[in-house]
Amino acid sequence: MSGAKDYLAKITGNDYIDIGLYGKYNVKRGLRNADGTGVLVGLTRIGDVHGYIIDEGEKVPVDGKLYYRGIDVESMVSAAAKEGRFCFEETIYLLLFGQLPDKKQLEDFTALIGNSRSLPKNFAEDSIMKLPSRDIMNKLARSVLTLYSYDEDPENQSPENVLRQCLELIARFPTIVAYSYMAKKHYYDHESLFIHLPEPSCSTAEAVLSLIRSDQKFTRLEAELLDLALVLHAEHGGGNNSTFAVHLVSSADTDTFSAISAGIGSLKGFKHGGANIKVMGMMDDIKRNVKHWESEEEVAAYLGAILRGEAYNGSGLIYGQGHAVYTRSDPRATMLRDKAAVLAEEKNLTKEFNLYRLIERLTPEIFKKVKGSTKDICTNVDFYSGFVYGMLGIPPDLFTPIFAVSRVAGWCAHRMEEIVAGGRIIRPAYKCVQSRLEYTGLDER
Repeated sequence: MSGAKDYLAKITGNDYIDIGLYGKYNVKRGLRNADGTGVLVGLTRIGDVHGYIIDEGEKVPVDGKLYYRGIDVESMVSAAAKEGRFCFEETIYLLLFGQLPDKKQLEDFTALIGNSRSLPKNFAEDSIMKLPSRDIMNKLARSVLTLYSYDEDPENQSPENVLRQCLELIARFPTIVAYSYMAKKHYYDHESLFIHLPEPSCSTAEAVLSLIRSDQKFTRLEAELLDLALVLHAEHGGGNNSTFAVHLVSSADTDTFSAISAGIGSLKGFKHGGANIKVMGMMDDIKRNVKHWESEEEVAAYLGAILRGEAYNGSGLIYGQGHAVYTRSDPRATMLRDKAAVLAEEKNLTKEFNLYRLIERLTPEIFKKVKGSTKDICTNVDFYSGFVYGMLGIPPDLFTPIFAVSRVAGWCAHRMEEIVAGGRIIRPAYKCVQSRLEYTGLDER
């Protein structure tokens, strides 16, 4: 566009805000307090992220815990593993209804989700195949908005109707993601097109693997690991960016499809759902530049170079390390890591897995040494999730979309909560720091 550079200069100049003004007006940048804790803006009964305690006004690190409706997620995962069953459908039920299902309720609910995965008639052909996208999250958001036109009562915001819409979206996300990916592969990557019908009897994890693989084959261990990843990503409190976006948009009294698409737009960002892609890029760089992966000295030296901005992308960040809430440990990372170790051995990837473990162990001390900080640094779930997806043969194009397949359960629970208990449009304040100017006539400018 002619003159684009001139316009850009005007924008960057006029939109600049002196960082000192944030302190002057006590603005909580990123809705964060000075100690890094989040500004309290709402109440929820759905999820709780426990990463520290406040003792006499000071933030004290503790081992991380994640609770869904007051229940420790680790206990749910452990029980399901002992009983040899999948856990994600139970998780969806708990998040939506606030209690654990009995056997009959779980069977009926799992069947309901399985039987609802098919898309409306001609939707795949007209809305996905004829309008493919290079980015699957973009296609997912557009598909959710398009489903508004197929809904029998899209604007009805009664809890009963919204619950119906939420259950349909949760069930359909794997199919939309899989079909969008297949369309992208065919039309942009010029590969063969495979479209499978969703099998109602499959769990969500099994459905995802079946829909994205040309031969539809997978092992039980692969499905178990993906099921675990779905459980761990389903919910993370009301303050995470995408869930807050759903609360924010829902508070404006809009429809379910608009609210959930807002969550997708947030999750698409590299600072949120796309973080594991950053980890994979960094790990590829480390594997290329560190000759001996088992050498603590070599790995530590390269991590130090990354932190100093001398290696990888110059950001000075070791991706997948540190978290806004967790201090000593991220329970999601721990559970995913332990399960990933089993699959890594089966797929002869133990050497690569051990490199991840070594980086996890070395980073806290290197961070303190290079940055001169006493802040507790723990490995977060993004560090291992990309590695897990890679072992499952899931391409990077699908990393964040599969996150969305999981997190839509939490989004829907929070939308229901906002409808039932919210009642007020979310409207924080912004301080205008632009000085007053006199209007100048066109001929005098």
